[in-house]
Formats: sequence, C-alpha cells, structure tokens
Amino acid sequence: MSSLFSNPMYFTLAVLVVAAILFAVGKIRSDLVALCALLALLLRNVLTVDEALSGFSNSIVIMMVGLFVVGGAVFQTGLAKLISAKILRLAGNSELGLFLLVMLATCGIGCFVSNTGTVALMMPIVVSIAATFGMSASRLLMPLAFASSMGGMMTLIGTAPNLVISNELVKHGHEALSFFSFTPVGIVCVITGIIVLVPLSKRLVRKDKKGPAKNRSKSLQELADEYQLSKGLYRTRVKRGSQTIGKTIGELNLKAHELSVLEVRRESGRSHFLKSVSQQMATADTMLREGDILYLRGHFENARDFSQAQALQLIDTHTPEAADPAQGQPMEFYDIGIAEVLLLPDAKLLNQKVEDSGLRENYGLNILGIRRKKEYFLKDIKDQKLQKNDAVLVQGTWENIARASSENGEWVVLGQPLKQAAAVTLDYRAPTAGLIMVGMIAAMVFGAKYVAPVTAVMIAAILTILTGCFRNVQAAYKTINWESVVLIAAMLPMSIAMENTGASKMISSSLVSALGDFGPFVLLAGIYFTTSFLTMFISNTATAVLLAPIAYQSAISMEVSPYPFLFAVSVGASMCFASPFSTPPNALVMNAGQYTFMDYVKIGGPLQIIMGIVMVIALPLIFPFAG
Repeated sequence: MSSLFSNPMYFTLAVLVVAAILFAVGKIRSDLVALCALLALLLRNVLTVDEALSGFSNSIVIMMVGLFVVGGAVFQTGLAKLISAKILRLAGNSELGLFLLVMLATCGIGCFVSNTGTVALMMPIVVSIAATFGMSASRLLMPLAFASSMGGMMTLIGTAPNLVISNELVKHGHEALSFFSFTPVGIVCVITGIIVLVPLSKRLVRKDKKGPAKNRSKSLQELADEYQLSKGLYRTRVKRGSQTIGKTIGELNLKAHELSVLEVRRESGRSHFLKSVSQQMATADTMLREGDILYLRGHFENARDFSQAQALQLIDTHTPEAADPAQGQPMEFYDIGIAEVLLLPDAKLLNQKVEDSGLRENYGLNILGIRRKKEYFLKDIKDQKLQKNDAVLVQGTWENIARASSENGEWVVLGQPLKQAAAVTLDYRAPTAGLIMVGMIAAMVFGAKYVAPVTAVMIAAILTILTGCFRNVQAAYKTINWESVVLIAAMLPMSIAMENTGASKMISSSLVSALGDFGPFVLLAGIYFTTSFLTMFISNTATAVLLAPIAYQSAISMEVSPYPFLFAVSVGASMCFASPFSTPPNALVMNAGQYTFMDYVKIGGPLQIIMGIVMVIALPLIFPFAG
C-alpha cells in the first residue's frame, strides 16, 4: 500500500479505477466523484494547483456553457418546436424513420460543427421531437451524442484528432490531409453506428418520473380548453386612422356592446427578426395605439359591430396575428398568463360578487371563469357570487399571479406560476434565435481563421440574451447544466496527470510493442483499441497526440503505409462511447436522458467494440498497407 502512494503513476491509476467504480455504481453524483478524484491528485501533488484548475478555464468547458445558453434560446423561443415539427412531418408515424432522421441530421451538422456544439444545438430540438411524438427522449439523446462524433469523422475539421494526425503526416514530409479525406471513413462509421444503435437504443427508454395524472398541474392549454377561453374570443386591430387611437379603453363604451377586453397585445420592432411583443392588462385607463390588438370577449355579432363602428380591423380567429402560421393559437401567453385559484372554506371572498372581490384592485388579476363542481360559469360572471371550494380562473401578469399565491392564505394557486411562465415559449423571437444560431455555425465553419469557435459561441450566447430570446438573464443561467460542466472540467486534468506520471506512455508503448511481431493487422488492432481504451480516461485530443507518433513509427518500422495506423488513432480516439466523460457530448446528454454510467457501458460498450472490429477491417481497404 505504501508503494501505491509513493509512486505517482500507480496512485493516479488507482484514483482513476476508484472513480470508474463509483461512476458505475451511481450512488454518488458524477460531478462530485470527479471533483473528489481531482482533489486526491491535487493533495498527492500529482497535479499543481494550476493544472488541477485548468479544466475550468478550458475552451471546451467555456464553449459548453455558451452552447447550453444558445440551446436554451432555441428551446425558449419555440424554434425547437418549429424544426421538430418539420422533422416529424418527414418521419410520419414511423419511430424508426424518426430515429434515422435524427441520426442523419446530427451527423450532417457534425461534419462542420464541433460535436459539442452539434449536441447542444440538437438536444432541445430532440427533446421537443420526443415530447411531440410521445416517445421517451432517452431513446434519442444518447444516439444523438454518438451521432455527433460519427459525423465529426466525415471532415478534417469535424473533430480535433483528425487535425492531430494530419499534422503528424506533415511533420514527416507527407501532404496534409484534405477536407474530405476522412469522408469514406466517416461513412463507414455512420452506417455501422446506425445499424448497431437501432436495436440497442430500445434499451434506453426511461419511464416517466412524473407523479400520477391526478396530481399533475394542468398545462396552460389544458386550462384554456377547459374554460373555453377561445370560444367567444375575438381579436380586433387598431388600424391607421381609427378614432380609437389615443383613447382609453374606458372611453370605448364597451358595455353598450356587451363586450369586455381581456388584454391588449402590442408589437414593436421594425423587422420580423427584431420584433418584440408585449401583453398588457386591459384597464380603463389603458391608452390605445395604432397596431394594438384587442382581445374581445362576447358574441361575434357584437364584436363585428363594435369593430365597424370604431373603424377597427376584426381579425378572423383562424388568422394568426402576425400572419405567421407558426403562432397558430388565438390565445397565447407571454407576459400575461392564467392560473386556477381554489378558494378555501374560510376565505373572506365567499358570498361576494366577482366585481367586488378586489382581485383586480389588490393583485391586478381578472376573473375569467368559475368552476363549481362540474358546472362552469364563463359569461356575465361579474354578478356571480363566489362560493366555498370554487375554482376560479384568473388572468394577470405572471408576477402578480405568483404574488397572489404567496401573499394570501385565503386561496391556493394551483400549479407553479413562475415555473409555468418559464415554460412559455417566446415564439415571436424564433427568427432571432435562428439567425443567431446560423451565424454562429457559419463563424465556426468559415471564420475559424479569424474568430475562435469558443469566441463565436460566447458572442452567440450574449446575443440571445441581449435580443430578448430569454425573459431575463436568470432564465439564461438556468439553461446551463452545471453538473455536466463540472464533470468535464474536473476530468480534463486527468489527462495531464496520466501524462505527467508516465502512465499513458507506459500503457501505449507496452501494448503496441507487444503486438508488433504479429503483423500489421494485429498491430493495427492493438493501436486502435489502445487508443479507444485510453480515451475512456483522458481526452481524445490528448490520446491522439500521445499515440500518433507511436503509430507512425510503428508503421515505418514494419515498412508499411502509416495512413491506416494514423486513421486508427483518429477513429479510436473519436469513437469512444463506453463512458459518459470520454467526450463532452456524452456528458452533455447524461442528465437530460436520465442515464447512469452503466447505460454507457451497456449501449456504448458494444458499439465501441463493434466499431473497432469494423474499422480494423475497413481501414486497410480504404488505405492499403502497401500504399
């Protein structure tokens, strides 16, 4: 035992073995295990303080944080829903078709964008697809991470190990590999991965962890449908030249038309991409402007006559406000929401009329309907008296609904208003989020010489916040999966420890030298699986840097072409699936898919082995030993 602690290399290997066991058991959070392993190496002086903390300043980690924010904006603006809807239309009712589309789309993006970026962009889209299709997101998320790595093998810039082996060839006087030199290898990876994952991914389905349906809070759309909010709801727009411009709602004499105004929707911004939408509670002193949309409640004939009398444009209820089919529903929730309030038996509001309840004056809330046992009161309710155990549908700003929930003990607000508000997508910002995402991808693909990928991601993340793709900065921070970030940041210095102590060199050199006498095929297999094994513990880039010179010299010593051996290093380093921390994409999907360490071993392990066998056979066919 004393020799274990006295020898830094053995100590490092022991720490990694213990960490791997704890990851596999899954009783302790993965980020906490990684931090404890890092502290052990730091206390033993295997790593300096700067080396131990280098992972937290690594560009990959910073990029992950930024990509979480960009991915959150894609989801928050409803862009994920739009893209997923198009994919779903292509897939039809076929689960296999959906699986293949997700895999191929991810591989396509992964050809040009880092695998980390690909996963962060596709993850919210895939979650939305799964929810709409009615399948478990866990069936798609791990294959998504694997597909991003497979797509990276298609081009020179797809993954860092590709650049490493190209530089190794240049260093020894060979021509640099071209942009599409990797495409034949990448195609084999993608085909193999899809064939293996189609049956294996079925074992990834997770049961929904939500409670019974009776305890689940109703969604906004369910409440709107239950209280028939869209029935008898009409929208009318204040046109240029209308005499209502500059008037207050109180001056419109709506009572004479037996109409009420639920809210005023106001759009601002000169272009569709910079458009902003605000909802305002309709009070008597709300002043109207040109372009305002009034949500009127009452009979159609009354709404039509009122619009004609005031020179307003009555919008057909089947026509979205901004002529954008993506918006769809006539009742939308952005700044203003709805909630169900249950009156308690001792509430002072009991036996009071709705108009005398004080909810509007004290909390800024409108009462839209009352549910009394199985009976609903939806029209002309101002004179309706509130009774014990009534459920009241209220409308107001999300902040006011939350305030009513926390400041009064006479009722219970069903559901969580602020959580429901966070789930509301800002659909009118979808074009903005799309433009930012496309710009970020373009900068990463074409502008790498001028702007570092991490810089492009950081700019994109900041732009999503500044352009209003989130309600506030806090909402952007909440999209970051800190467990995944800490896990990767704490595991990255492990490669430094392996190199500092000579552990990685010892493993690679001994395995490769032992197999050299058995011919090029066996040596190729040894290099591939050694690379694949080491990548489970250190970064794929570090593994490629370590093994590329060994692979090259081994090929030269056997007087065969170095190309298949160097490609074996690149593919082996990139096609590592049996561990959640072997690549950033694997870690990114871990929490969202509710995966354990053993899930990666059970699904990624067989794929990693089969991929290795296929590559050992395919690489000499693509790049002959005698080349």
